[in-house]
Amino acid sequence: MPARPDMLHQPKFWKVFLIFLGPLILTNILQNLSGTINTIFVGQMLGVEAIAAISVFFPILFLLLAFVIGLSTGATVLVGQAWGAKDIEKVRTIVGALLFMTLIGGSIIAFLGVFFAKEILLLLGIDPKIMHLALPYVQWMLMSSPFLFIYITYTSILRGVGDSTTPLMASSLTIIVGVIVTPALIGGYFGLPKLGIIAPAIASGLGFISTLVFLYVYLNKKDHALRPDAALIQHIRYHPQFSRSILRLGVPTGIQMVTNSVAGLVVIGLVNQHGAHATAAYGAVNQVLNYIQFPALSIAIAGSIFAAQAIGAGKSELLAKVTRTALLSNIVITGSLVLLAYICSKYLMALFITDPSVIELGQQLLFIVLWSIIFFGASAIFASIMRASGTVTVPMIFNILSILLIEVPCAYLFSIWYALALTFFSLCLMQGLYYQFVWKKKTIEILI
Repeated sequence: MPARPDMLHQPKFWKVFLIFLGPLILTNILQNLSGTINTIFVGQMLGVEAIAAISVFFPILFLLLAFVIGLSTGATVLVGQAWGAKDIEKVRTIVGALLFMTLIGGSIIAFLGVFFAKEILLLLGIDPKIMHLALPYVQWMLMSSPFLFIYITYTSILRGVGDSTTPLMASSLTIIVGVIVTPALIGGYFGLPKLGIIAPAIASGLGFISTLVFLYVYLNKKDHALRPDAALIQHIRYHPQFSRSILRLGVPTGIQMVTNSVAGLVVIGLVNQHGAHATAAYGAVNQVLNYIQFPALSIAIAGSIFAAQAIGAGKSELLAKVTRTALLSNIVITGSLVLLAYICSKYLMALFITDPSVIELGQQLLFIVLWSIIFFGASAIFASIMRASGTVTVPMIFNILSILLIEVPCAYLFSIWYALALTFFSLCLMQGLYYQFVWKKKTIEILI
């Protein structure tokens, strides 16, 4: 059963924190590996044009994720507070409001995907040579949107009540289905039809459906507080109060994700101007940075969940303990990964690149930016703790300002990597100062 709010009072709270954090980090890493594995299957079995076809879907997928992750983030704060207050009925009401919104949104996107996918691809300026591959792939992916949305939102709210193990099991099942079904449908193995480019899309949909079936059976068998039984299902409807709260908390997160994405497009455009070697080094360095950032972001998510539970329990004085534990975890865990990456930088680059000159360039870039990931983690923690109390607009503004006023201008004027390091450091400074001198002086109120 998920962690109860009284666990916050344990003398060794850091143990509780780490027990929750471990599966959360593994889940994030597995989700990233899932995309990598699918890309490998498509590239090896279908070729370069197929890779290009599925790559066209990435901007669409990111916008979908910005929508659903934004909603899930807002709902997780409310669920955490209701769970901390031991109000199970309110937890179910919030979950019902979230599922209603995601079902409506997912159904609309599935409809648009079936009938307007070609127009969407033309707007993205797709190469006509790969339209015949990209169109069916995008249609099948968008048709599975309702299942993707429910999968993301349900695993998020499970974490909101302190359960990080079940989402890890769900993520593992999704990956297992994908690893088995994708190559089988691409190659037509085991008597299955040979489906080509739509195989990974169908495998993804089957993975989400299989996971939802698993969650239904497993959570009911375990008599979990969030089991999808008749009592929960009757709450899946429009709840004006909680729907507005979810949007108010979630929309800034979605905007922040879109802003980061646009900034990333600007940066990659600048990188491309320096030639293929620079682009290759950029891609390899980003792969390494992603695996270091995942634990940092996971620590921030854990901090937000425990903070929301403390607020819901009426124990705002425990927020300092949660923040301190999260920051120390970031220093130890993220700091250790950064140190390891410095020591093994040459070998890490060699995992992705074979050209010695590009490996050396990648090492140089890692040396410039690695240290700043610790500040990236700290800034995410400050923002997540404040988000647990409903403070979302100011952290979002700080994030956007750091991109518009620091990252992009410095990337143009100096170096992209120095710009990124300076952005992480500056954002941490802004979030930390606001947390210390403004937010901590506010009266913390329960949002539910």
